[in-house]
Amino acid sequence: MKVDRADLTRAEEVGLLQSGQAEALWSFLSMQPQTTAQFRFAHILYYLGGMIAIGAMSLFMTVGYQTWGPVSLTVFAGAYGFLAWWIGVWFLNAKQLPIPAGILFTLTIVLVPLAVYGIEAALGHWESGGALYSDYHRYIDWRWLLLELATLAAAAVMLWRYRLPFMTMPVAVTLWYMSMDVAAWIAFGVENDAADWTYYDGLWNLRKLVSLGFGLVMLIIALRIDLTTRHDKRDFAFWLYLFGLLAFWGALSCMDSGSQLGKFLYCLLNLGLIFISAVLARRAFAVFGGLGVAGYLGYLSWSVFRDSLSFAFALSLIGLAVVFAGVWWNKHGEALGKKWRRQLSPQLAELIESRT
Repeated sequence: MKVDRADLTRAEEVGLLQSGQAEALWSFLSMQPQTTAQFRFAHILYYLGGMIAIGAMSLFMTVGYQTWGPVSLTVFAGAYGFLAWWIGVWFLNAKQLPIPAGILFTLTIVLVPLAVYGIEAALGHWESGGALYSDYHRYIDWRWLLLELATLAAAAVMLWRYRLPFMTMPVAVTLWYMSMDVAAWIAFGVENDAADWTYYDGLWNLRKLVSLGFGLVMLIIALRIDLTTRHDKRDFAFWLYLFGLLAFWGALSCMDSGSQLGKFLYCLLNLGLIFISAVLARRAFAVFGGLGVAGYLGYLSWSVFRDSLSFAFALSLIGLAVVFAGVWWNKHGEALGKKWRRQLSPQLAELIESRT
């Protein structure tokens, strides 16, 4: 729940606060450091600047690699990462600004695979079918695995030391990338040319299964982190939920159901994601679940019941039923959900109550 100055004034007017306490309390709250990201203009500038810096490294370091060689790549990445870390520590300790500090620490983590790539390139690891570092974000190759493991190790150390939520973003992205690179490695081993892997249907099917499994594991880890940090206002699980859903739902949506029953089960799974969104108070589940349900209804409209007037009326009735279900849930859902969550898991109940 968000509290603004007007809320405190009304509390003072009805006698919950004594005269003058509203102003003193508001001054105290305003002086507290902002630890959670919101859509404020300063926060937008923080993240915009961070993303520009992160993106620039891939472009600049690739040009530097072509100009000065792989050793310079590692040196520049290390120096730039140290500078980002040093400024982040200054923001955190001297200025009490955890959000820009977290962005700079994230930049430090993102530079780790770049430094490892430079070392590998200097040792001749990329001489056969060598890809540039700019291909890291679009090219599937088992040789990226060492970069990904180094990134995860660096992120683990940084999170253990500083515990800022945005640093989980490179962890989530790296795990997502790893799901695809591991699939290629399992399918064809280290002796095959990576350039040929993307042309095999078997790899595509395996990649979907591995991505599905990775996404599900990532969601379970995110839930565990959510429960463990339920008393902390900082959201450490957001990025893991987002990329876990991207891996799980993306793989699920790319699979061929093979029958109407399979497509209907796909719709039910997406409805389940919407239900999980209500239980966990996580909008990301509702977004992906809503896209899946909309895709299924679009399939019915254009492929199964095309030009069917009765289906249009039936779909309208379903929509109205959903609206009335929302009205009923708005009235009774909070009490029922609280009771159900308490019976299922007291920790889950604490998590949701603290968030809502």
